[in-house]
Amino acid sequence: MTVARIIAAVIGSSLLLHAQAPQQPDFEALPFAPRHAICYRAPSPLTIDGKLDEPSWRAVPWSESFVDIQGDSRPRPRFATRMKLLWDDEYFYIAADMEEPDVWATLTARDSVIFRDNDFEVFIDPDGDTHGYYELEVNALKTAWDLMLLRPYRDGGPPIDAWDIAGLKVGADVRGTLNHPGDLDGGWTVELAMPWKVLREAAPEQKPPRAGDRWRVNFSRVEWQVDPRDGRYDKRTDRATGQLLAEDNWVWSPQGAIDMHMPERWGFVQFSAAPAGAGDDAFVDDPVEQIKWALRRLYYRQRAYRTAHGGHATDLAALDAGRIQAGKEPFRPVMQTTDSGYEISARSENGAVVHIRDDGRTWTSSEAR
Repeated sequence: MTVARIIAAVIGSSLLLHAQAPQQPDFEALPFAPRHAICYRAPSPLTIDGKLDEPSWRAVPWSESFVDIQGDSRPRPRFATRMKLLWDDEYFYIAADMEEPDVWATLTARDSVIFRDNDFEVFIDPDGDTHGYYELEVNALKTAWDLMLLRPYRDGGPPIDAWDIAGLKVGADVRGTLNHPGDLDGGWTVELAMPWKVLREAAPEQKPPRAGDRWRVNFSRVEWQVDPRDGRYDKRTDRATGQLLAEDNWVWSPQGAIDMHMPERWGFVQFSAAPAGAGDDAFVDDPVEQIKWALRRLYYRQRAYRTAHGGHATDLAALDAGRIQAGKEPFRPVMQTTDSGYEISARSENGAVVHIRDDGRTWTSSEAR
């Protein structure tokens, strides 16, 4: 599928929910509390069949249950979803278990818009700058849609649909019967092996992670309400309007809005040198992330200011920057502006200078711009 067709679909269909937020949440009310997980080493290569019965997988604890994409303001998901992680020198391994009384899937062509089926999704921003990140969606037929985003849709995208995860392995296992309306299924599991030789493209120094590194990652599940009818599953519609009911979006780390393309809201995965079952590593917080979040709030305010006034604010006072805090870190931002954009920076107590631009990209002063 070409980029032009993807963009057309975004404008004309429910792709809007994945590409652009249909609403603007109260960004000031969003807590900075992304979930985090430890990714342990797999002692030997895994067989990717979706069954998750190997000793390495059994030694890895399940994550917290997924929540609604908007967080605690919404009801708990109807069906449970959990994930677990492993890695070795060749692959990033991801497994998920999804309760589901009606396991179905229809799409069989690579790079179909997979979330038109129930699916499982992975989002990865290796360097955490919110630019140059990956999206992968798979359904119960093991059909994949993989793409790279140069920037979030809000900052102009575009999606690179021609990008593929060469060497991707997908396994799925159904507890019940696939595409058999009228019976009761238990759910399905998905198992993924994503090669580092591809994922390193957007990683720092274009290298795979090392033990102790943290990558921004999130996981999502799309769930449609369906009814069995005449040997098939029909998506439910609103009786008053006849329109399809919106899909549910359940995620590992809540976004705070119906928009997966806010990488600053994703969770953290920390890679461990310990093999699965042999270690209990503690997640290490990076104080720089609090500075990044404070700068991101100024970015949100600049977007609102531009909408209201036709251009960016040239003075931090106009953004009420003095009221923004960065956890326990002091926050003293400095802004430089041009006719077309701005850059805001702030120093962390550890000496790192963190920056954000009008296109949303963040980096520290030691990173290439």
